[in-house]
Amino acid sequence: MVAILTTLFGLLLLTFIIGRMIPADPVISILGDNFDQAAYDRVYRELGLDRPVPEQFLTYVQNILHLDFGQSNVTRNPVAADLARVFPATLELAVLAIFIGTLLGVPLGIASAVRRGTWVDHLGRVVGLLGYSTPIFWLGTMVILIFYARLGWIPGGGRIDLYNDGLVEGPTGMLILDALMAREWEVLRSALHHIAAPALLLGYAAMAYLSRMSRSFMLEQLNQEYILTARAKGLGQRPIVWKHAFRNIRVQLLTVVTLAFCGLLDGAVLIETVFGWPGLGQYLTAALFYADMNAVLGSVLLIGLISILINLLTDVVYRFVDPRTR
Repeated sequence: MVAILTTLFGLLLLTFIIGRMIPADPVISILGDNFDQAAYDRVYRELGLDRPVPEQFLTYVQNILHLDFGQSNVTRNPVAADLARVFPATLELAVLAIFIGTLLGVPLGIASAVRRGTWVDHLGRVVGLLGYSTPIFWLGTMVILIFYARLGWIPGGGRIDLYNDGLVEGPTGMLILDALMAREWEVLRSALHHIAAPALLLGYAAMAYLSRMSRSFMLEQLNQEYILTARAKGLGQRPIVWKHAFRNIRVQLLTVVTLAFCGLLDGAVLIETVFGWPGLGQYLTAALFYADMNAVLGSVLLIGLISILINLLTDVVYRFVDPRTR
């Protein structure tokens, strides 16, 4: 708990410092280009910028604890309301992507380790290298040019077709889940059609990382003495791999899956911009473009808080996966 509170305090301090160091005047962002000195001074005092820096930081922390991230200069809405509106789209995309990445990457990495030096191993390493080294925004651009502009297989952008927009407004904000609960199959089909390309690209990036790490973990276990003993006793390959070696890499795999998921929340900034996905990434990009610092800092804080919560949840899951950590 002390480590979590320290991390949270460091995150708040870092975002506060970034907000003060970026050369963007928040008063001008609010007033625009046409203002007089009296109006400038009034807004300057309202924002508390005339107070000492330590007092400004304490006020900043108090506001964050009350979920007050300020007002967006672009949408003119509270940043907290904007984040509640756009974050479910990013969460939906990241969850589907990590599911794809884990489902494909972990078996591929294990197969590469078990069949080390064969064509399966070489294929896995090439797939991982390409996914690890190719910029995801370039892949997204190529997918749009080929499968949208030339072939017309995927939609141009957004989360859903215009004629289905607004038909489902569920409690979660995630269209796929809300459409399933409402049994709106046409909305579900449209949502899956729109999310397929960005989720597959993000899932491929996660798969490249997870396959590489899975291969490394499994190779380390297959070279252990207990594996050699099991083979000497005549135990088959499948029980050795899945009942012995895999059991000993579950905690490591859980760690890298967690890291990959947190990375997807960051990487979604690029892929959402390319595909016009109305999530946190696109919101953050627009806020940076218009120097909307309240929206920028709120988005960064949300990503940091989610990462802290995910790591906390992972520590809890460790106790069930590996009894030695209890």
